[in-house]
Amino acid sequence: MSSGDRFICGIEIHQQLNTKKLFCSCESGLSEEGEDICRRKLRPTAGESGIFDRAAVAESKKQLIYGYQAPPKVSCLIELDEEPPNDVNKDALDIALTFAAMVNAKIIDEIHFMRKIVVDGSGPGGYQRTAMIGMDGYIEVNGKKIVIETICLEEDSARKVKENADEITYRLDRLCIPLIEIATGPDIRTPEEAMEVALKIGTILRATKRVKRGIGTIREDINVSIPGSRRTEIKGAQDLKLLPTYVENEVQRHLMLIRIKDILSKRSVSVNGKTEDVTELFTDSQSKVIKASLAEKGKVLAIRLHGFAGVLNGDDGKLRFGSELAQYARTKGVKGIFHSDELPAYGIEQNYVDRVKERLNLTDRYDAFVLCAEKENRAKAALEAVTERAKDALTGVVEETRDPLPDGTSRFSRPLPGAARMYPETDVPPILITKEKLKQIYSSLPELPEQTEKRLVSKYKLNEHQARQMVRNGYEDIFEKIAKDKELISVAVTTFLGTFTEIEREGTDVSEISEKMILDIFDSLKNGKFAKEALPSLFRETAKGMALKEAIQKLGISSVDEKDAIRVIASIVEERKAFIKEKGMASVGPLMGPVMEALRGKLDGKRMNDLLVAEIKKIL
Repeated sequence: MSSGDRFICGIEIHQQLNTKKLFCSCESGLSEEGEDICRRKLRPTAGESGIFDRAAVAESKKQLIYGYQAPPKVSCLIELDEEPPNDVNKDALDIALTFAAMVNAKIIDEIHFMRKIVVDGSGPGGYQRTAMIGMDGYIEVNGKKIVIETICLEEDSARKVKENADEITYRLDRLCIPLIEIATGPDIRTPEEAMEVALKIGTILRATKRVKRGIGTIREDINVSIPGSRRTEIKGAQDLKLLPTYVENEVQRHLMLIRIKDILSKRSVSVNGKTEDVTELFTDSQSKVIKASLAEKGKVLAIRLHGFAGVLNGDDGKLRFGSELAQYARTKGVKGIFHSDELPAYGIEQNYVDRVKERLNLTDRYDAFVLCAEKENRAKAALEAVTERAKDALTGVVEETRDPLPDGTSRFSRPLPGAARMYPETDVPPILITKEKLKQIYSSLPELPEQTEKRLVSKYKLNEHQARQMVRNGYEDIFEKIAKDKELISVAVTTFLGTFTEIEREGTDVSEISEKMILDIFDSLKNGKFAKEALPSLFRETAKGMALKEAIQKLGISSVDEKDAIRVIASIVEERKAFIKEKGMASVGPLMGPVMEALRGKLDGKRMNDLLVAEIKKIL
């Protein structure tokens, strides 16, 4: 994104709370088990305004069946919408109120839960309960004020575990775990600032000491627009480091769509949406996709796109409207489409392209077409979606919700929801927030991240950068437990800010290492069971679920008696006596390699060096 490209960005943070579920006494945790209990179809209902939400309507058109699995101990009839909700979880409400106070928000004096229509199957009842807790707050990031527009308390959605073209199966373990939803204003002006804002909100949430940790417990939605475009939302990003990339790529996509709009506005564009059955043209085709479809009694359908040639897949690689059309098509259960800008390819030779053009009466140089090879009903639905998106091409950027992908790009999911999906929840009574309750909340606010950083600098002599990173990464609590032993402070800093970062880059998920395991490892280090050099290897193994004792045995790092260490080092020195006499004390460095290889993790590195120097001096 060039410095001249202005854009507007806001984010929404969804953070799971570490309490029981929001409207029942079930535990809130994920389960690897689940018994199939029911299957449902969902349909949209009108919101409080009497209007049907466009996103809900789009989901219902997919005609999917939703299956639900009930895991033991973490679901009940309330999650299935077969029983009215209990009173709201008081702990969850207090955490939400605390966070609202910490970000200077105006707390709502009477809280009303609403039903948000959601018919993608992630809620068996077709809705999600949500309530406004606070509004008009703010945080400061790098000296800039970022508005917190709203703070809501709501239920998390069910977890998708299986899907095919006709049915999606959800597990109810995650459903109804309490979430705080925090929405910023459109105040973010750079991709990097999006990450900084998310980091700041995350550190404040963790400061409550009552939020869940680990992959999937906090998710970000990114709202992006640029001048001349409309807002799009990338929903459910989990990797903070990728937020700038998502923003950057989405801005580039908006710029591409605006450019395409300008090109099409200068042409004679026509999209009538009429599908043509061109199956007979491909009966002898060697395309693997088409052959497979015809073998399954599918058909090849086509539509005309007058005026779209060159923008579906431009020669410069910057115009890729074909990928936009394909994403819309895939929401109808097809694997993909073919379009004329990319053909001949994929086993479809030029003579087949010419046949299609002749059948569709495409004579203008800007005429294009799209093919879909599938079962007839799916192919037709896919091409109808392509038609609607093509018609919207002259508006440029379409308001939509997109799914984040691991490479920092995104794909179309559904139309952007609107306010029409809300209506009152009559099963949950209003909650009055009294002056006494507010006094209780404000009198017991936790330490803010900036205060924690200052205390870490003052009490443990960390520098400002180390303190900031410790808090940002959420290690301050466990660090302070370890740092009660002053001799472990330096090792703990190196571990949390260096070792953990290094092994995460290797692909190891350090969030899988429990706090108890970390404390046990440092306690074993303190008691001399191994040397500090063994810590990276130990954390790699315990992150995979290995017990500490087993990891020590596997790595062969049990500490050795110093007499045994001296014998090992003396043997290495004896073998290299000639080299030592030639190099003198300059031989220490080269010989530390074989010594470390023999004693790594079994003896402190400094002590190894001291013993090696002593043995070398005996020869000299």
